[in-house]
Amino acid sequence: MKFFLCVIGMVMIVEGIPYFAFPEKMKFWVQKLLEMPESALRRLGFVMMATGLWLVYMGKG
Repeated sequence: MKFFLCVIGMVMIVEGIPYFAFPEKMKFWVQKLLEMPESALRRLGFVMMATGLWLVYMGKG
């Protein structure tokens, strides 16, 4: 459970950095996301999940 909480914490830190460092650019990118079709967002989400799974698999070695 400690490891899981550490991982969630690290994800939150990494996800929060762009919003903290570049808030005006993040507003632009969020607007672009709102304009994207759902199918493209679904594909992007799938690619991100598959990449994350691959990274975890490679990290566990």
